[in-house]
Amino acid sequence: MAPEMVTEAAPFSAARRGRAGERALRVLLAAGLALDAAVHADLARFYPAGGRAVSEQALFLAEAAVAAAAALLVLVMVHRRWVHVAALVVAASALAAVMSYRYVDIGAFGPVPDLYEPAWYPEKVIGAVAEAIAVLAAVALLLCRSSRAVTRPVRRP
Repeated sequence: MAPEMVTEAAPFSAARRGRAGERALRVLLAAGLALDAAVHADLARFYPAGGRAVSEQALFLAEAAVAAAAALLVLVMVHRRWVHVAALVVAASALAAVMSYRYVDIGAFGPVPDLYEPAWYPEKVIGAVAEAIAVLAAVALLLCRSSRAVTRPVRRP
């Protein structure tokens, strides 16, 4: 008859589940960013390399590099809040770009070429879905970390 042993085991298992959930979210976030990077790197070859100060191909390759770097940071620097914020910015900006250039003809502005493309094709859909998953995973990670910081118990000597 030791009820204290049962009550002590519950917080440990809840903490372990929380860490496993965060680990799964980090993997999901990194996978979304990695898939986004792969799609952008693959699609870059279909766009012209020159003609303007910033070409479409250069923009796609830059997005691929930034998304790949963010994915690696998410996996390597696991307990850094700024990494999750940076990953959210990368994924959200890519998702905003694909959605806005799909539905709105913004036109060229400054050195940025006109990226309007009013069609969906398989790689574009895969990239958009990967970006959306990465955004959701990053938001969930940030919420998990902030709620854990608020509810963290205070240890007393």
